[in-house]
Amino acid sequence: MVTVETGARIHVGFQNLSLAHDRLYSGVGVGLSRPRIVVEAAPASTVRCDDPAVEPYVERAVEALGVPGAEVSVRDRFQRHVGLGSGTQLALASLLAVARTHDRAIDPRAVAPAIGRGGRSGVGVAAFEAGGFVLDAGHPTELFTGTPPAAGTWHVPAPVVQRSLPDSWRFVLVVPEASPGASGDAETESMRAAVTNADPAVADEIAGVVSRRLLPALAEGDLNSFGAAITRIGRLNGTWYADEQDGLYRPPAGPIVASLTEAPAIAGAGQSSWGPTVYGLTRAETGDAAVAAARDALAAAGVEGSVRLVAPSTEGATVSPPFSR
Repeated sequence: MVTVETGARIHVGFQNLSLAHDRLYSGVGVGLSRPRIVVEAAPASTVRCDDPAVEPYVERAVEALGVPGAEVSVRDRFQRHVGLGSGTQLALASLLAVARTHDRAIDPRAVAPAIGRGGRSGVGVAAFEAGGFVLDAGHPTELFTGTPPAAGTWHVPAPVVQRSLPDSWRFVLVVPEASPGASGDAETESMRAAVTNADPAVADEIAGVVSRRLLPALAEGDLNSFGAAITRIGRLNGTWYADEQDGLYRPPAGPIVASLTEAPAIAGAGQSSWGPTVYGLTRAETGDAAVAAARDALAAAGVEGSVRLVAPSTEGATVSPPFSR
């Protein structure tokens, strides 16, 4: 029996969606220690999985690896399509578990395109590998448009920057009860529309925020400057998606982000991916106040939802027993 465990991720946004620039996408995000996904696998002659939502990931892993099958149990997982990266983490956890249970040593990054992962953002794959803050290189624009090209012609974008955040930093996660965020064909169509209409000037402004505010704040461990930078990047991304999600943030995320941004305990806030999850950046010592602010934000928005305080991840997925070859 092989067990693979990995955490969620926040997707702050992309650096560029305009076809006028040389590199497309280039994701910005953070791996989280919680919530977790735990997948167990044992060798089998066919595919068997106790979670119907995860079974397609196992089937794709078996096909990509060319093995007979696997019996997979999902011991823990978080909600799908809420902006926390469950699809990539489940797919990669299933892939690695199936590979290890068949005594196969693999590089998940190299196999990810074959299972449909990493076609836009490289944040999820990089977080699976090593956790922490991730800024990826994006894809060559001449190769990519709103839809990834054929499998075998592209690679998962490599991290340009990947490092742990300070030990004292925390994220408050707010998951309002709302319809799921875009995924699958709907997400592809929304991204195609956003890329087609993206203003290149927005990417120019984001580049300035990343180079002159975000990365210096990361290097210096400046929570307030880092929070202001991710807030601005998220808001600028929202201008690209406004037609696709009915505003800068997908309802009901907008008023929740606004409330968190005004809370003294929170240094920055935004919507993760297509939402509905909203995140706020804080410190461990102000965590209780940040959680209270998040609950107040939900109440002010008139929606139910969950709130939790989590640490950024400091490592990638873990496998037990470790590969011994």
